[in-house]
Amino acid sequence: MPARHDLLPRSTPAASTVSSRAVAALLDRLEADRVECHSIMVVRHGHVVAEGWWSPYSAGRPHLLYSLTKSFTSVAVGLAVADGLLSLDDRVVDVLPDHVPADICDQARRLTVHHLLSMTTGHDGDSLGEAWRLEPGDLTKGFLRVPFPEVEGTRHAYDNATTYVLARMVERVTGRGLPELLDERLFTPMGVDHAEWDRVASGASFGFHGLHLTTEAVAAFGELLLRGGRWGDAQLVPREWVELATSRHVETQQVEGWSDNPDTRCGYGYQFWMSRHGYRGEGSFGQTCVVVPAHDLVVVMTSAVSEGGETLLGPVWECLLPGLDRADAPADDAALAERLRHLELAPPTGTADPGRAVTARVDASAEASPLPEGSPVVVEPASGGWVVRLGGSLDVEVGHGEWRESAPLGRPVVAAGAWQGGTFVADLYVVTTPHRVRLVVDARAGTAVAVWNVVPLTGPGLERHVRSPLMTRPDVS
Repeated sequence: MPARHDLLPRSTPAASTVSSRAVAALLDRLEADRVECHSIMVVRHGHVVAEGWWSPYSAGRPHLLYSLTKSFTSVAVGLAVADGLLSLDDRVVDVLPDHVPADICDQARRLTVHHLLSMTTGHDGDSLGEAWRLEPGDLTKGFLRVPFPEVEGTRHAYDNATTYVLARMVERVTGRGLPELLDERLFTPMGVDHAEWDRVASGASFGFHGLHLTTEAVAAFGELLLRGGRWGDAQLVPREWVELATSRHVETQQVEGWSDNPDTRCGYGYQFWMSRHGYRGEGSFGQTCVVVPAHDLVVVMTSAVSEGGETLLGPVWECLLPGLDRADAPADDAALAERLRHLELAPPTGTADPGRAVTARVDASAEASPLPEGSPVVVEPASGGWVVRLGGSLDVEVGHGEWRESAPLGRPVVAAGAWQGGTFVADLYVVTTPHRVRLVVDARAGTAVAVWNVVPLTGPGLERHVRSPLMTRPDVS
């Protein structure tokens, strides 16, 4: 894990006129709503006033952002526009002529950077799966072949493939990969040296998903936007682009399959969501960067919530905002800091039962099982904990009463477990992602069941998600 260095200055809540009791109320609300949070950071007037990580998550660990990645791709587009290499009126077919299908329709020929950024191409939903089905080897070509039931520019439809195509256009005109471009122009000047990217099978970055950053790096990104693209003495992103990208360009409707959320219906910018207060970048399962210029506020949370960001935004508006421009006593600030230092996701309780081992087979009847039916599971005592062998190829170290880390295929897994009578229970966190596997082994029956907390959008197979970098077909949000 990379050494940590601060990107943002620190302050007390009172010094930045934030009520520490309001932050505590936000934590209380998340706890009452049974939200599995992984981190939180509150930045006011440019200073971090509250920060915490629920163990086994930690400050220096990058976390998968899912579709919050889109907002970084938007910045890459803005850099290409500022350099005179791309314009909002440039057409896909002109920038990527080698990806144009022979039977392209007139509307597909008219699609521009603006349509992609605002997700107003005329698709009536996410075209990603259909584009992949039509052209397994060329997602851009597949995107241009998916039918357009609406006229371009008239209706927003959340569409991952638009951002994938934008990433390819930026790479074509700049001659740089998206990660390399953002490293050079954004992350390195900001002091972010740990950006990690998942990839599609060809090795290209998703563009719409797959960026891993620490909580503080995301908060620093929010602060960069709040300051109009300026970082210290350097104008890293043109102010005009920040204002354009974070402004409302199109109305939004309730997205089919998403739970009801007033913030989803506040409009869409250029790969940014508008909110009841300010705007935000947002990724699946509650990866959220909220920027509220009116209050000089940035709030970042990472989590694993099946309902998405709406589970987090309501508590922020209702608990935190009323506590702005109000300072509590030093004792309240100290109590909050102490609470934030001791956040945790509790490991399974039970006994160590030293010397006890078990061999079982996976019952994959549970939906979206991380392990195939019949896979062997072996639990063996080791150094006050266990080594759990999954499917014959994954050896995961598991602690008792403590989290133990291993990296069986390159990506860290942090795990803890215990015996509960005749049952061995372990939680296995793929700790650079929102995802955790609960493993339950019935020693008497010789069976094991594995279940995700939230099923990864890149598919349920555990082995894929413990490889680094993850490489897969582009089928995620």
